[in-house]
Amino acid sequence: MSTEISARVPRRVVTGIRDGKSVFVSDGAVPNAHLHQSIPGFMTSVCWATPSQLSLPLDRGDPSLRGISIPPAPGETRLMIVQFPPDSVMADPSFDPVAADAEQHQYLPGLAELFEREAPGMHTTDTVDYDVVLEGDIWLELDDGAEVHLRQGDVAIQCGTRHAWRNKGTSPATMAFILIGATRP
Repeated sequence: MSTEISARVPRRVVTGIRDGKSVFVSDGAVPNAHLHQSIPGFMTSVCWATPSQLSLPLDRGDPSLRGISIPPAPGETRLMIVQFPPDSVMADPSFDPVAADAEQHQYLPGLAELFEREAPGMHTTDTVDYDVVLEGDIWLELDDGAEVHLRQGDVAIQCGTRHAWRNKGTSPATMAFILIGATRP
């Protein structure tokens, strides 16, 4: 690829309760983060996950380790930080869509299978998502081609819609996604 775009794995601080006291359980890089080799500048990370029935204090296991299904089941949640490189990365002649697809299937289980082959990037999940632009600019595209341009600090609420994220700019865009599993009739 002719464009070099770096991505940074987010830091995650987890607190808990031990012997009735608040403590820091961990502080370090998100363990379930991946810097995609086939899509330079694309970074995905699952920072945390909760089950459908949540009680405190949480056990000491990490609920967001690699292999977890990205789309949560009804009532479950996922917190993700994703950096999107400019779309020009995928337009580069050296871009290999087969390698990108394989890498996404390995590191985005349950989500990669939802990406539509005939409409790259388009997908639908059975979730309500709170999507926050942390840095950069990104465009949210819906199934009828309608788009909205989002900037740093903007929030989109996805309600189970078919959509794609497009970075039409020249710089990476970083987003936080809180996915809440839902059911469809």
